[in-house]
Amino acid sequence: MIYTLYHVHDPMCSWCYAFKPTLDELRKKLNDNIKIVHVVGGLAKHTDEPMPQEQRDTIENIWYEIEEKVGTKFNHDFWKKCEAKRSTYLSCKATMLARYEDKEDEMIEAIQEAYYLKAQNPSNQDTLISLAKKIGMDETKFQNDLNSQKAEDDLQNELNLRRSLYVRTFPSLVLKYKKELYPINIKFGDADFMLKQINNMVENTYF
Repeated sequence: MIYTLYHVHDPMCSWCYAFKPTLDELRKKLNDNIKIVHVVGGLAKHTDEPMPQEQRDTIENIWYEIEEKVGTKFNHDFWKKCEAKRSTYLSCKATMLARYEDKEDEMIEAIQEAYYLKAQNPSNQDTLISLAKKIGMDETKFQNDLNSQKAEDDLQNELNLRRSLYVRTFPSLVLKYKKELYPINIKFGDADFMLKQINNMVENTYF
């Protein structure tokens, strides 16, 4: 029996970044019949408008909260060096384009490292193009694909998938077997907490 474990995230979601080490540990412990599938959630539609100061302050305070609660490190120079935008759709498309070349995990990690540690802005196309080059993707093809109607259509289809999983918060985990969906409660820093839920559900679906 094959199970799908949907990981619903946004590459520019700070809580998703904080969850990544736990997700990586969980992945190593999962049985071979459980496949993790990333689903981009689309945290914020694309815009070139600067983020209002109040929103900048709110998000930076979330970074401080995550640092305190989870221990994740952030480079707060981002808020001084970059013109922040409430815009994540381009980075979502970038991870999907990388998926088609089996580089999805590499792109997610590259975006998170650029954003949270190197004070670079993945809301900007030039940042994403440089990251695509870094992980071995063709720059020109990536740029053309990023701006294509197909990328927009694929993103909208993925957002519809996220809605069909009844997910509204990121990160989220949903186990699927046949047509049944089983939400998994998340606990940062404790992969075994999720693993126990998943294994219990898998055992209970055998009949």
